Amino acid sequence: MKVLALVPYPVGRAPGQRYRIEQWAPLLAAQGVHVAFRPFLPRWGMEVLYRRGRLGTKARAVITGYGRRLRLLGETRRFDVAFVYREAAPLGPAWYEGILARRIPMVFDFDDAIQYADASPANRMAGRLKPRGRAARVCRLSKHVTVGNETLAAFARCHAGAVTVIPSTIDTDLYTVQPHPVNVRPVVGWTGSETTVRYLQALLPPLRRLRQSVDFELRVIGGRLDLSEGEGRCLPWRPETEVEDLRPLDVGLMPLDDDEWSRGKCGMKALQYMALRIPPVVSPVGVNASMVQDGVSGFHARSEEDWIDRVALLLRNPGLRERLGHAARRTVEVHYSARVQAPRLAGVLKDAVGLGRQAPPERGLDLPRG
Repeated sequence: MKVLALVPYPVGRAPGQRYRIEQWAPLLAAQGVHVAFRPFLPRWGMEVLYRRGRLGTKARAVITGYGRRLRLLGETRRFDVAFVYREAAPLGPAWYEGILARRIPMVFDFDDAIQYADASPANRMAGRLKPRGRAARVCRLSKHVTVGNETLAAFARCHAGAVTVIPSTIDTDLYTVQPHPVNVRPVVGWTGSETTVRYLQALLPPLRRLRQSVDFELRVIGGRLDLSEGEGRCLPWRPETEVEDLRPLDVGLMPLDDDEWSRGKCGMKALQYMALRIPPVVSPVGVNASMVQDGVSGFHARSEEDWIDRVALLLRNPGLRERLGHAARRTVEVHYSARVQAPRLAGVLKDAVGLGRQAPPERGLDLPRG
C-alpha cells in the first residue's frame, strides 16, 4: 500500500512530525505500508520560520509551498491513501484538503490543540489567517482521524465518524539505555524549541531559589535563555546529537501552563527523558498527569514550592533517581514505544482504503492515573 504523507516541514527538522509519522515509516514499510513524504515548506523556508521579521523570505517560502501542493494534485492517483499531519497547507480555510479528499481517501493526524489556531510569537500574523473552524472541517473530510491523546480525541469525535488515539512515541532502538555519566555538578535539563522555551523561562525564579541550597547546572536544548555565568548553558537542537545531548541529564523538566493549548500536548519532552531513565518533573497538565505517575516514574509539580521541593529531592538522592528512572523507561517500553503503536497506524491506514479492519486494540493506553 502506498501512502502520500503531506507534512508541513522538511523531513528530519520538526520534533512533532518526526515523532508522529517519520519514525513510524520504517516500521510501516515492514508491514507493506510504504510512505512517501511531501513537505510543504522548502528547507530554506524552515530556516527562517521561527525568526522574527524576514517577511519577504517567509512569503516566498509559502508561495513555493503552495506551488508544490498544486503540482502534487496530479500525483494523487498513484497513492492509495493520503496521511495529512496537522495541515496540508498553512493558511486560510481547508480548501486544499477538500480537493484532496475528493481524489483519495484521507487520514488526518494531529498532536496539538490546533483547533485554537495557536501561533508562535514570530508568526502571529499567520495565526490570524487560520480560521478556527479549519480543523473541524478537515476532520469531517477525513475517512479516519488519529490524535495523540484523549483531549484531542474529544474534539475530533464531535466532527469525525472514526477517531483513534495513537500516542506520540519514542524509538526505543535509538533511545537506548547506557550507563549514566557521572556529573561533577548534577544536571537539570529541558529540551524544546524557541516556541516553547517560554514555559522554562517562567520556571527560572524557583530554579534560582533552589540553587541557593543545591548546586546544579541548567542545560537548555533547543531554546535560548539569558543565563548568568556558571548557571548553565544553552545548546542548539541538532537531530544528529539529540539523544547524546540528553544523556547527561540527572533530572528532566516539563513545565506547562494549565490552558486549552497545553492540555492538548502529547508529553514528548517527558517521554524523551523517561526513555533514557531520566526522571521527569512535570506540570500535571493534560496527558502528563497520567503519563508520569507521581512518585513512581517521576514527579508532578503544581506550584513554585513543588518545583523546588521535587527537583531538590531528586538532586539529593541518586538512588531515588535510579528507581524512578527504571520505572519511567518501563512505561515507555510498554505504552509509548514506536514498535507498539506503529502497527495501530497501519491498521487505520488500511481501514481508510477498505483493505482491513480498524486499528488493533489500544494496547497500553489504559494507564493508571498519576
